[in-house]
Amino acid sequence: MSSHLLSSENSLPWIRIVLGLIVACILPFFISNYHVFQASMVLSYAIALVGMNILIGYSGQISLGHGAFMAIGAYTSAILMDKLNIPYWMTIPIAAFICLVVGFLFGLPALRLEGHYLALATFALAVALPQLLKFKYLEFLTGGVQGIVIMKPESPWESLFGLRLNSDRWLYFFTLAITLVMFVIGWNLIRGRVGRALIAIRDQPIAAASMGINTPMYKSLAFGVSAMFTGVAGALSAILVAFVAPDSFTVFLSITLLVGMVIGGVSALTGALYGAIFIQFIPNIADQISKAAPWAIYGTLLILFMYIMPTGIAGAIRLLGEKLRISRF
Repeated sequence: MSSHLLSSENSLPWIRIVLGLIVACILPFFISNYHVFQASMVLSYAIALVGMNILIGYSGQISLGHGAFMAIGAYTSAILMDKLNIPYWMTIPIAAFICLVVGFLFGLPALRLEGHYLALATFALAVALPQLLKFKYLEFLTGGVQGIVIMKPESPWESLFGLRLNSDRWLYFFTLAITLVMFVIGWNLIRGRVGRALIAIRDQPIAAASMGINTPMYKSLAFGVSAMFTGVAGALSAILVAFVAPDSFTVFLSITLLVGMVIGGVSALTGALYGAIFIQFIPNIADQISKAAPWAIYGTLLILFMYIMPTGIAGAIRLLGEKLRISRF
């Protein structure tokens, strides 16, 4: 009896994943194009939050500048599409590679900083980059204050299994496929040797160094991988919105990503999806509740979330599942 119960509990996460994928695949055919676009943005934010979780949740480094890496990914994709006519799907791996290199290089000098000093350094990056994008000598690439308008990709097929596949739905499935790939990469990193090394560095840095773990290399690698994930999210957002501008990547975006990660759940990959839903929909809900003071409502909802679920949504769901399992016995 107990072995049967144990096997059913082990298979439950996979059942949830399969059911979730089925719902995700049929969802765009039952909602409006605008809501399909919102769902696509949720997926892109989820990728960015996975990257932040790798850096903050698993390696213990703090960042208030990931909006800058998202901007680098978005502008890389937009420039390649606008100036060089590179297909949109090909810009994703290029943006990922550039952000990986930039993040790794930024992580090297940041090794000398910890805690709030590192937070300030990344905060400075988030503040400076939008101004650099407006720099007059870079306008021929970035478009300056006006930004870059790109063509929204068209669907290669008119229908899928007899259902109409317009541009918004096609981009949703494209984003969903990229999201699945990035989640698998993140899961393998965290569950593998790299993830164990990052957790050891986070929890016991002196013991990790004494065991032969190359702490500087792994910390820089965490920065690079995290930036890569965020850059992919930025590239996807540029393709989805078909527009990039410096004011879309202010320091507020970096803070919003941090809020989404904490709300979703630190050190939990599934929390990235919950946090992305919070980022995309809670500001709209707050605006609908009060047109006069939407940010006051947003702050109240944020405090309420943290009071009810201090370990994030993923942590609350995990605790609820544990209580339900205990009650079975």
